[in-house]
Amino acid sequence: MRVDGKMQAVVRDSYGSADGVRVAEIARPAPGAGEVLVQVEAAGLDRGVWHLMTGKPYLLRLVFGLRRPKNPVLGADLAGRVVEVGAGVTAFSEGDEVFGIGTGSFAEYAVARADKLALKPLDLSFPQAAVVGISGLTALQALDLGRVEAGQQVLITGASGGVGSFAVQLAKALGAEVTGTASTAKLALVQSLGADHVVDYTQEDFADGVHRYDLIIDLAGNPTLSRLRRALTKTGTAVIAGGEGGGAVAGGIDRQLRARLLSPFVGQRLTSLLSQEKAADLERLKEFIEAGRLTSSIDSVVKLAEVPQAVRDLEAGLISGKLAVTTS
Repeated sequence: MRVDGKMQAVVRDSYGSADGVRVAEIARPAPGAGEVLVQVEAAGLDRGVWHLMTGKPYLLRLVFGLRRPKNPVLGADLAGRVVEVGAGVTAFSEGDEVFGIGTGSFAEYAVARADKLALKPLDLSFPQAAVVGISGLTALQALDLGRVEAGQQVLITGASGGVGSFAVQLAKALGAEVTGTASTAKLALVQSLGADHVVDYTQEDFADGVHRYDLIIDLAGNPTLSRLRRALTKTGTAVIAGGEGGGAVAGGIDRQLRARLLSPFVGQRLTSLLSQEKAADLERLKEFIEAGRLTSSIDSVVKLAEVPQAVRDLEAGLISGKLAVTTS
């Protein structure tokens, strides 16, 4: 730990494009009660970072700062070593290798709540562990909400993305027959993750009326509710856990609300997910990892100074799976 109390971090002073993102030297944070300070070895970069960088949809600003970000440091997913323990923390000690979710993880040090961390799986490198947190939790909780069962036909849209790459593997581990959608260039990745079938969304329509699914985990694009319903069995379930578009104010939230309002009046179950950052589910993911049934799909590993370009590549759709950011 540096003795001057400083650290390198990826920051931005206002919402906007990657042009406003830079590496700066700032004060190292200190853990409060129930928190630990983590020396970050690696962090995860996914679409959520873009949303918090741009402040879109605008509803996010109610939580993260109306006019400017409350925390200038980007990043949430992390893996590293505990270097300081706050009051009341008994689950971790100095030197423990952990993974999970912190505050401002694109930095040499980050504070994290102890109830959002778990001990790092022994078989994963720090970059592999760093990308699990938010995406892995979203995938697991979406499948839980969808009540996935062995033998079901499951469709995962956006199967090559950060959440999708975990959802495909978890659905397979839970015994489902999995179909994943992706662009032409990313179909091979989805197949390598274990998908039984793939749909090239640039050439095919998953809602062609020929194939029907017991469960759809909707993670990409902005398919209408009618399209999702057309691809479901008569009593199937659609879990909307992502998707882009929908306007700058609410994003895809309006579609999620409409799904919940419509669901009581149709035979199909239409619902949405607001994922929760909790250690218990990180432990469940760790069990899948240590059993060899779940691994991280990392497109590439970049350094702090390369984050702005990495975000641009992500926005341009050039990234498969997740990006990892290392601090050294």
